[in-house]
Amino acid sequence: MKVAVLGLGYVGCVTAACLARNGHDVIGVDIDDEKVSRIAAGQSPIVEPGLDELLADVVRERRLAATTDLGAAIAASDIALICVGTPDQRHGQQDLSALARVADAIGAACTGRTTPLTVALRSTVLPGTTARMLERVLIGRDAQAAAPIRLAMNPEFMREGSSIEDFCRPPFIVVGSDDPAAVAAMRELYAGVDGPFIETSVQTAEMVKYACNAYHAVKVTFANEIGELCDALGADGQEVMRVVCEDRKLNVSSAYLMPGFAFGGSCLPKDLRALLYVGRVNDLPVPLLGGAVTSNDSLIRRAVDAVLRTRQRRVGMVGLAFKPTSDDLRESPMVAVVEALIGKGCDVRVYDPMVVLASLRGANRRYIESEIPHIGSLLCDDVDAFLAHADVLVFGTTGREAARIRAAAGDRVIVDLTHGALARQVARATASMSQ
Repeated sequence: MKVAVLGLGYVGCVTAACLARNGHDVIGVDIDDEKVSRIAAGQSPIVEPGLDELLADVVRERRLAATTDLGAAIAASDIALICVGTPDQRHGQQDLSALARVADAIGAACTGRTTPLTVALRSTVLPGTTARMLERVLIGRDAQAAAPIRLAMNPEFMREGSSIEDFCRPPFIVVGSDDPAAVAAMRELYAGVDGPFIETSVQTAEMVKYACNAYHAVKVTFANEIGELCDALGADGQEVMRVVCEDRKLNVSSAYLMPGFAFGGSCLPKDLRALLYVGRVNDLPVPLLGGAVTSNDSLIRRAVDAVLRTRQRRVGMVGLAFKPTSDDLRESPMVAVVEALIGKGCDVRVYDPMVVLASLRGANRRYIESEIPHIGSLLCDDVDAFLAHADVLVFGTTGREAARIRAAAGDRVIVDLTHGALARQVARATASMSQ
């Protein structure tokens, strides 16, 4: 394919060189004359292992050229990859001036164009930016003035120091677009790349990059906080985390990594509190671990708020244990929600077929008898009676029984805590309140 790479910084330079090696005809574009001259001479403008040799090869083979003339590059290309910088303005807001200039320049260059152009944004931008910055300029042009411009979001996942390997064997290739022709063009572009191709929405593609980087930052911080606690307790932090990473079933896996409701149970809350206690005793700040507790408590408060905003006093709670397929009520977030709603004057009934008080034993039963002895009076084992009571249904669990109740909900207000997005739940509750 004929490809224009707009912006020859770190991402653009590596992207252009790797695509050229894969057999595409690539034109790199930048406003920096010196950078363009170096690339045109087969020399890397950045320090990156293997890039000097790769650039020399693809330039010699005439697979890669470089220019400052964006219009000429667009005219000669089927695909344009935008790789300009979106730097932080120190307070978190992005500087999108370079993206705006490139969008305007592409629009001007496409006037009178007779063949379609696929424009893919590889720069890191917050969700909504592609629509705001590119659709407005490119898709908003007079449709009769030129051939169609097709948009996609194609975030990069390359690390400095290993970017060539990361480009050639990425964890995935993410393309967000609602235009099938744009997706097809991007599939063809990446046909020589060894990685799964994931098609999604533009907003999801924009956010995936942030989610990945935030997770990496959390992992670094988590390992460092655990390391500090290990040192205070006489354990070897390096060895502890090495063993932690051996668990590919729960620790280094997709387990627990889907939006949902708060954590609870007999282990996570008490063990986090124990580590926070060690931190206080040893004067060690562990804000990430402390933030996990704070964030969890916030989820519970927002769930209660979502229910209260419906202004429905008769509440039916579907699920009470701290997770599905369990009867353990110890520090269950659903119990906390029930307690808070009762305190606010709500008439609550609970349906959870896993929780049968007569069969509870050991610490679980002692917890109920000492902390929530009145919970038995709220349990309802008849679905029809449960539904007859409830004006609002709160789902804290999933499964066949929950699906059956949802199907029979009729016009009752529903607050679903099982898929995250509590802000949306509050908004829905507020909307139902105003009707």
